[in-house]
Parts: sequence; structure tokens; C-alpha cells
Amino acid sequence: MSKSKGLGDTIDKITTATGIKKAVKFLFGEDCGCEERKQILNKIFPYAKCLTEEEYNYLKNWFAINSTQIDFKTRTQLIKIYNRVLNKRQQDTSCSSCLKQINNDLKRIYDKYE
Repeated sequence: MSKSKGLGDTIDKITTATGIKKAVKFLFGEDCGCEERKQILNKIFPYAKCLTEEEYNYLKNWFAINSTQIDFKTRTQLIKIYNRVLNKRQQDTSCSSCLKQINNDLKRIYDKYE
């Protein structure tokens, strides 16, 4: 069995193991919307991977600076960590609200280590 990418995969495994999924498909047909819900839940609630020591140290230094200015090199590194840890495919961006969200998500993950 493959590792769950997010909450949707976990719910799918539980409903399959308990027979709920089979009963739902019997009652509502093969296209009951389960796959779409699974993908949506995986996107909203992905499981994060652990930070490497290098990533942790990078974020520790970044959050210690507490800067609102993100240069290209820093932005690239933050997005690289964000994509790996959260299984995302975020492209480089200069959108301030996007970068704020990336920064907040990484801070939330980093804080779990503190």
C-alpha cells in the first residue's frame, strides 16, 4: 500500500478497509465522487515531509532575520523547501500574498521543531 499524500488518501484507505467505500459504490454507482473528494482533501490537507537539517538551519536563519523583503535567491530557496516538504509545485513568483502564504506555511512547519 502506498504512503498517503494527504487526508484524502487516509480516508480512502479507511473507507476501503472498513467496507464503507464498497457500500457507497454499490448504493451510488462507480462515479460516486469519492476520487474527486480525495484529491480535494489531499490538496487542502497535504501531509508534510520532515525538514532536512540543512532546510531547518536555513529557515532558522531566515526567521531570525524577520525580514519582509525577499530577494531572488532567498525566494528560490524558500519555494524549493516549500515544494519538497509540502509536495507542491509552486513556481517562482513575486506575488506578495503568495510569498506571504509560503512564508506562513514554512513558519508553521518550522515552529513544530521548536
